[in-house]
Amino acid sequence: VQRFASFFLTMDPPQHSTYRRLISSAFTPRNVRQIEEQIHRSAVSIVDDLVGAGDIDFVADCAAHLPMLTIMEMLGVPAADQPAVALAAEKLFSMSDDEYSSIEERAANTLNEIMLLSSTGAELAKFRRANPGDDLMTSIVNAEVDGQRLTDEEIGAFLILLSSAGNDTTKQTTTHVMMALVAHPEQRAWLTDDFDNRIGTAVEEFVRWSSPVLQFARFATRDTEINGHPVAAGDKVGLFYCSANRDETVFDHPQEFDLSRSPNPHLGFGGGGPHFCLGNQLAKAELRNLFRELLTRLTTIEFGEPDLLYSSFVHGVKRLPAHVR
Repeated sequence: VQRFASFFLTMDPPQHSTYRRLISSAFTPRNVRQIEEQIHRSAVSIVDDLVGAGDIDFVADCAAHLPMLTIMEMLGVPAADQPAVALAAEKLFSMSDDEYSSIEERAANTLNEIMLLSSTGAELAKFRRANPGDDLMTSIVNAEVDGQRLTDEEIGAFLILLSSAGNDTTKQTTTHVMMALVAHPEQRAWLTDDFDNRIGTAVEEFVRWSSPVLQFARFATRDTEINGHPVAAGDKVGLFYCSANRDETVFDHPQEFDLSRSPNPHLGFGGGGPHFCLGNQLAKAELRNLFRELLTRLTTIEFGEPDLLYSSFVHGVKRLPAHVR
């Protein structure tokens, strides 16, 4: 479990640098263009189903769809396997909530979800090695840096990362931002008045405001001091992104949802450095395309009370009743 779960997120250079270059090299201009076209088509289709739908669960019927569908299409997950992969990814990120798993079941369930996702990725890699196509998975299995390629097991681990970290974060951002836009109609009006020129700035505030990953643990690489407290090399440090993104010494009026906020040095993608979120451009493309459709095509959306996820890791909403017209 540790080997799979720690892949990529907890590596240090130079190993981490090699893996990052391997995966990045697969995102060729052609692959990126195909992915963006697919994101646009999916966003249009999702909102097609929402227009005039009446009572819905915004999380299940909208926010959860685009990121997972994007990942499935990117990697070529067969349609028959997609529901099981989506459920495994959701449960893996929500395991601390009793609705998904009791305390007694969590260790076994975590292993089960990890193994399902890993085996799916490994099987996709094997298939593409034998049957190359014009897609991202073929580029991933053929990527080579300094004579090194990803193994099937490592590609399976990459699917774990992409389907959990690359899925739930965008889903939660979509949900929190849509609630904020309904609560702050002046912000929605500002954005829709000049969507194409303002969405880039707005997306940064989307991520700061929602802070979908609450915290992450790292180890200090040298002796240092944080706010007057000594930290020794090797000490584990909790990085609370949710707190950093509301830091009044960095942001003016940090408790305000301000889509025009600039500069916006949020840490929603993990800050800078070698572990800066590899999928940040993918997430931004999903948010741009989905909110263009939501804000221009839904006449009215009203929300009920959100059902929040019990978690110290994910700023999550499990269900959000809504009425759309």
